[in-house]
Amino acid sequence: MARRTIDCRSMPSEMNCTVTISGEEQEVLELAAAHAVATHGHTDGDELRRGLRAVMRDETDLDLEDGAFLQLIEFHARDLGGFRNLVELWRERMGPETTARWGIVAADRDRPDTYVEVVAFPDHAAAMRNSEHPVTTDFAKQLQEVTEGEAGFRNLDVAMVMRM
Repeated sequence: MARRTIDCRSMPSEMNCTVTISGEEQEVLELAAAHAVATHGHTDGDELRRGLRAVMRDETDLDLEDGAFLQLIEFHARDLGGFRNLVELWRERMGPETTARWGIVAADRDRPDTYVEVVAFPDHAAAMRNSEHPVTTDFAKQLQEVTEGEAGFRNLDVAMVMRM
């Protein structure tokens, strides 16, 4: 049986909750209902559980949906380790306040020391909250110390997701 997941980041919330629950469907439903009651003040019942079932998804790596937002960042670095350390520090400092869902760093085979990072967000507004966070501002300044030249940014709205 496929694992199922519910991610609070995919639902509107004044709390900006980042809890993700995964497991078998009934387990996820029970835990998500308990979380919704205890943390978000909802009342358990048929309506809540219908809503939770509606947002429940099959668990997949690098999940992305139409309407999501991707930021593509191209940078040059002789030592990817410095970049990796900086990202780890950023993740520790951001903690649950990050709105980024996942990221990939790929090396360009045709251009030595050139990398492309792709970072996924639920939507553009979430990406902007992440970008405007003071920890991200510090990260951007420190990034200049471990990379060469200016990083290039592309801001991309996901128009279509094709499962292959």
